[in-house]
Amino acid sequence: MSELSWIVSPVDAPVPRTGGWRTGVKPSVDLTRCIDCLLCWVYCPDSAVVLDGTAFAGLDYDVCKGCELCAAVCPQGAIEMVAE
Repeated sequence: MSELSWIVSPVDAPVPRTGGWRTGVKPSVDLTRCIDCLLCWVYCPDSAVVLDGTAFAGLDYDVCKGCELCAAVCPQGAIEMVAE
């Protein structure tokens, strides 16, 4: 029997890097205001929010498109969109 072709190992899967065409703004985070609610992580359509376990750890600007959803849903105003 041949190997199944539809199985993709996470180790071998390509990681798309698409942040090169951002909208002109990018998120900037004030970690002193962040309460780790992770709404930014839930709403980010590009998986640009990086976690350290269950805590906010930063942003992956290589995949962030500047959609502003993270800033819109942050209840603490910890995320501000800044010029690229």
